[in-house]
Amino acid sequence: MTALLHLAGVTAYYGAIQALKGVDLEVNEGEIVTLIGANGAGKSTLMMTICGNPRARDGRIVYNDQEITRLPTYAIMRQGIAQSPEGRRIFPRMSVHENLLMGAHGSAGPAVDATMQQVFALFPRLQERVHQRGGTLSGGEQQMLSIARALMSRPRLLLLDEPSLGLAPLVVRQIFGAIRDLNRDTGLTVLLVEQNAFQALRLAHRGYVLVNGQITMAGTGAELLARPEIRAAYLEGGH
Repeated sequence: MTALLHLAGVTAYYGAIQALKGVDLEVNEGEIVTLIGANGAGKSTLMMTICGNPRARDGRIVYNDQEITRLPTYAIMRQGIAQSPEGRRIFPRMSVHENLLMGAHGSAGPAVDATMQQVFALFPRLQERVHQRGGTLSGGEQQMLSIARALMSRPRLLLLDEPSLGLAPLVVRQIFGAIRDLNRDTGLTVLLVEQNAFQALRLAHRGYVLVNGQITMAGTGAELLARPEIRAAYLEGGH
């Protein structure tokens, strides 16, 4: 398989605090790869470091055979990477339609309209709410909007940071089902950071475990689900 994203020996700091400690990670073209770990393990920091903020202090980040370690964030995101960040961060005073146009970087025309119809097919609820302000949507609808906004740029790599956070189980299943459908139907490559380890490992082709800024375990989703230490630490004692 061809590696679309490759991290080698990546470190990152917040001031004097080291958040990432020599992370090695690979995401192959067409894969869903998940990164699981406890709160404060460095999962979101790793996502933001890929995007250039904070900047990796050591190591290399290579995307599509190009080193992006030192590129500014705007240049990284123009390479075909899009992110749905933790906490959704939609524009609450803008309508659903306006939020989606922001994801298309202000572009217009038939290609943007076609992409919008594709995200409406994926998330029909957004089409029903198309003229509603983002801030008046439910938490699940806001998460759908955050993912849809990222998809409007037609990315090659989608970074998803905690898409299930604070959502009801039914909505979580809908969100994860949409991610699975996207990957299966379009070949979209996904790097997923998630606290819901059970759902994430069921969805992912491969996974990594991050503990205190270091990768401690890697394998297929099924392999990691079967590991007793994973079940004890992240799956409520195996239940």
